[in-house]
Amino acid sequence: MQQFVNTIVDGASLGSIYSLMALAMILVWRSTRVVNFAQAGQAVLSTYIGLEIHRMTHSYPLTLLIAVLFGALFGALVDLLLVRPLMRRVGDGPIAAVAPVILTLGLLGAIQGFVGLIWGGEFRSFPAAFSQNGFKLGTTRIPFSPFDLFILFTTLFVMLAFAFIFQRSGLGLAMRAAAFEPEVAQLAGVRVSRVRTIGWAFAGGAGALAGALITPTTLLAPNSLDLLLVFGFTAAVLGGLESLIGGVVGGFLLGLGLALVVTYLGSGFTFMTAFVVLIAVLLLKPRGLIGQRNVRNA
Repeated sequence: MQQFVNTIVDGASLGSIYSLMALAMILVWRSTRVVNFAQAGQAVLSTYIGLEIHRMTHSYPLTLLIAVLFGALFGALVDLLLVRPLMRRVGDGPIAAVAPVILTLGLLGAIQGFVGLIWGGEFRSFPAAFSQNGFKLGTTRIPFSPFDLFILFTTLFVMLAFAFIFQRSGLGLAMRAAAFEPEVAQLAGVRVSRVRTIGWAFAGGAGALAGALITPTTLLAPNSLDLLLVFGFTAAVLGGLESLIGGVVGGFLLGLGLALVVTYLGSGFTFMTAFVVLIAVLLLKPRGLIGQRNVRNA
């Protein structure tokens, strides 16, 4: 029983990070209908920038802040300098559907190559905000640490912040209108291109935050966040790829499921399980856990 409880606790912590990456994927998809496979590269570059800030200042709050801000800025630049020009060039041509996928995959490789060139390919440690030693209950130590608690609260805060933006602010209304009815939104005075760039910036910041939170336990290398990309994308698909709430729910469910797989089947089944879940959702419930009817309100 104790092992099961420990597994659930560990899965909740990992699931919260998967939720952040899922939010990043969903924000880009809702903004531009692009599946951003470069999100892992953007996150890893932002995390390396944060690592350099920590090396110079030894301040974790500043490290996290700079990493997230850089991620947001880089996300906006990707849209301005790459995605927008590509969309204009391909238009409705025969490669319009695959061109963004090719672009983001190419960008992922380019960023990872750049990171390897600048920082090398060896694994590096990344600081944690709090102790990673589990809490002690009597004579038993559970694998849930102050840092895990920080991750959960941070994820909850980000989720609530995005929920407020999308549901209660003019910017959120503009982003929702630009995502679902861009032509109508433009006629109503919404600057659709600017709103989409803001979506890329939000996604870049969320992805950078996910990278900075997971690397204290997995270490940092040029391609160390590729698995996080797979798990985040799977969580996003679980949630319907359009619903922020669904992405968070999908992240936690995936985290719990993979933690159970690791405990009772072994870590070798983790990667395979994520893809099996992805395929099963596409075949059995392609709209995800949050159906299309609810997406516009999420």
